[in-house]
Amino acid sequence: MSKKKAAYLDLDNRKNDFPQETTQDSTIEAVNELLREGIARGASDIHLEPVEEGLNIRLRIDGKLYFLQRFSREMFPLVISRLKIMAGMNIAEKRLPQDGNIYLEEGKQGINIRVSTLPLIHGEKMVLRILNPAGLLMSLNSLGFNEDNLMLYQKFLEYSCGMILVTGPTGCGKTTTLYSTLKHINSPEKNIITVEDPVEYRIENVNQVQVNTKTGLTFAAALRTVLRQDPNIIMVGEIRDAETAEIATRAALTGRLVFSTLHTSDAPRAVTRLLDMGVEPYLLNSALVGVVSQRLIRLNCRHCLEEDRPGAAELSLYRKVCPEEETPVFYRGRGCIHCNYTGFKGRIAIHELMPVDETMRDLIQTSRSGRQIRNYAISRGMKTLLQDGMQRAARGETTLQEVIRETYYAF
Repeated sequence: MSKKKAAYLDLDNRKNDFPQETTQDSTIEAVNELLREGIARGASDIHLEPVEEGLNIRLRIDGKLYFLQRFSREMFPLVISRLKIMAGMNIAEKRLPQDGNIYLEEGKQGINIRVSTLPLIHGEKMVLRILNPAGLLMSLNSLGFNEDNLMLYQKFLEYSCGMILVTGPTGCGKTTTLYSTLKHINSPEKNIITVEDPVEYRIENVNQVQVNTKTGLTFAAALRTVLRQDPNIIMVGEIRDAETAEIATRAALTGRLVFSTLHTSDAPRAVTRLLDMGVEPYLLNSALVGVVSQRLIRLNCRHCLEEDRPGAAELSLYRKVCPEEETPVFYRGRGCIHCNYTGFKGRIAIHELMPVDETMRDLIQTSRSGRQIRNYAISRGMKTLLQDGMQRAARGETTLQEVIRETYYAF
């Protein structure tokens, strides 16, 4: 194994050789150590992947997967069964996917772990999503907004009714933005209700509904009932279908402030996505307050920072996107023990914020294309994801390559 791949295994001189004896006590010890290791490393996910030789363990840290350990073939079924028991799953069911939840007491705050299984040819694959409240509830100042975007987002939150959307691909921090927003605007005189699948963290004084499709409690069904609960603020975890989209839009028109998420590549495409779902333009142009699109980019490791020389194509793109700025000195992490020899340590969000003004409402009403809406938003001063990211690279926070990799398809 190369040094770069092996470096993670002894990052802090700890031995990651979990117990391999096939006994009940050793299995419990191995699983407990695995969970502690994932939490201590700051992993967002733990992957348990069956292979012919046993069970490979990988951790997703800062968006990348790293190999950690392999359990023996004999240990494999015991580890999976132990985790199923902890998650309240059926240990006898191995042919169908299952979902469960593990709650751990870690320090002063509990940690939820969302568990999902998937049958593969060598056995069941399991993914553990670690939902650490320390990473879900942040101040607005800690979400990565630049100064202008933060002021604009705070203006969105001053509305008493309307719809605010947060968009981006899976794993880009949309839930963190919404939870942190609810924490910011939460107060005793407001009735805040959320509809989520699943509820990832319990927020004090917020009424949270968990979707259960098996019993018929879908997003749309829950949202209809929520409207009869006298809410001031509604958060819909995700707009997945036309029915939910229309109910959420109408709720925003009847005196509620509605937050939700969509999977779109940039802010303007949120409009065309809702129109494609069948939301009437006259409803959308009246309800929509603004759209936030975001990505997570890796930050340069501060312990091994050195000057970087981007390629000609990267520099050309930078000059095209940021023509008014002088070409700066760029930096990257060389790779050290602190960053797993990757050159990166930690992540931060980059954003583009699109407010909806009267001219844009006219564009929505006439069902104009996403490109026309985008061009108008840029003409009114919207900073794109690529611009926001490249300005961070210019300040030495990340690399041009990292920004382009995460955002260029949205350009």
